[in-house]
Amino acid sequence: MPPAQETQSFTNAKDAVAALQALYERNTAFLRARFEAVTRGEEQSTRVRAFYPMLEFETDSYSNVDSRLAYGHVVAPGRYIGTITRPDLFDNYLETQIALIMRNHNVPVKVGESDTPIPLHFAFLEGTYVEQGDANASKPLRDTFDVPDLNTTNDEIVNGDFEPQPGHPLPLAPFTAQRVDYSLHRLSHYTATSPSHFQNFVLFTNYQFYMDEFCQYARDIIAKGEGGYTAFVEPGNLVTQAGDKEPVSGVNPARMPQMPAYHLKKADNSGITMVNIGVGPSNAKTITDHIAVLRPHAWLMLGHCAGLRNSQALGDYVLAHAYVREDNVLNEDIPLSVPVPPLAEVQVALEQAVEEVTGYTGYELKRIMRTGTVATIDNRNWELRDQRGPVRRLSQSRAIALDMESATIAANGFRFRVPYGTLLCVSDKPLHGELKLPGMATDFYKRQVAQHLIIGIRAMEKLAQMPPERLHSRKLRSFNETAFQ
Repeated sequence: MPPAQETQSFTNAKDAVAALQALYERNTAFLRARFEAVTRGEEQSTRVRAFYPMLEFETDSYSNVDSRLAYGHVVAPGRYIGTITRPDLFDNYLETQIALIMRNHNVPVKVGESDTPIPLHFAFLEGTYVEQGDANASKPLRDTFDVPDLNTTNDEIVNGDFEPQPGHPLPLAPFTAQRVDYSLHRLSHYTATSPSHFQNFVLFTNYQFYMDEFCQYARDIIAKGEGGYTAFVEPGNLVTQAGDKEPVSGVNPARMPQMPAYHLKKADNSGITMVNIGVGPSNAKTITDHIAVLRPHAWLMLGHCAGLRNSQALGDYVLAHAYVREDNVLNEDIPLSVPVPPLAEVQVALEQAVEEVTGYTGYELKRIMRTGTVATIDNRNWELRDQRGPVRRLSQSRAIALDMESATIAANGFRFRVPYGTLLCVSDKPLHGELKLPGMATDFYKRQVAQHLIIGIRAMEKLAQMPPERLHSRKLRSFNETAFQ
């Protein structure tokens, strides 16, 4: 092990983050160096281990703090501890969270080493594969190094299942360092882009047509150097800088990833990331499970849906204000009895964006958009079953649209305290004989996808202009919330 790092106290957030970065770099560099030695054939007589940095603070007062913000404070005295990874990636986030704690509780923070080992796999830079050196080692890597432990990589804290023992510290952040590292590696795998490119405002879609339109929009705006955007990043980390028309770095992937991501970047990470999650609630849960560790400021679902009312027309918009959750993938994490409320800030931004892009306002807006309940299911061919049961439930819930992703994304937003919203476009009406046929679909996509995407981008830009204390809703706080967002 490297020499133990003495715990230091800080009253300046920037200095605390610098200490976290120095400690993290030292410990991960130690693991990388020892691994290289093992692959050269050097024997290790003892276990090789280094630990995650630890951030902590302590308060002994019940005094009231400014609780208008949904994070940045705790509700009870205690010692609060969090393990930290990739402080280089999270530097702005960490500095903001630490500064809020110092301001709200008038206490210093401490930086030291935790008792949580850094798994060898997580000590390597992106794109490095530990397995490449395993064949050169004289014994299995796990005999010498710590490896990822799924028994301790879970969502206990963010789900509200964590039960601290009397006298033990309380969690400082919603995710542990191992949980964050796990998701950062999964994001690279699923999206073929580095987590460092992800922006704080994320659009999800279930159709490649939207991605094609987003790419065209992004390339145009980047080539013109407009909108305050600095770069456009595509799978393979292909980076096109503002003012350019072609990527200046990156490599085209040999094959497209499962859920390709594209990033229209701004210098302060307030740009827009868009991900094609494909079809189904499992994909929707998977990608939001991992993007959540980046602590984005909002995510929205833009996609197609089945219109359930005869009065709807193909191309009409649906603004979800409630959800029927028959997707089933989150039942163990968030019970069906838990309501997923609409968030006023997101709803208003979406409605205003629809008005601005379409030109309809007030009562006239009802011609092309309905606000109501969206039902999400896990059976794409639900129409082939006996419809009496499903149709009865949909009618009783007052549902106006049906899809396979929206409720999953909203429920995971609720679970992870990420502001969420849904704006769908009616692409078929299966209950009323209007099925999605090839010819109809082609004409529909040509007419509607571009407008729908611009509405989503406009809504995200509105949300990005809001101060965090307005965007992040206290509706999402649980009884015992962590201090970090």
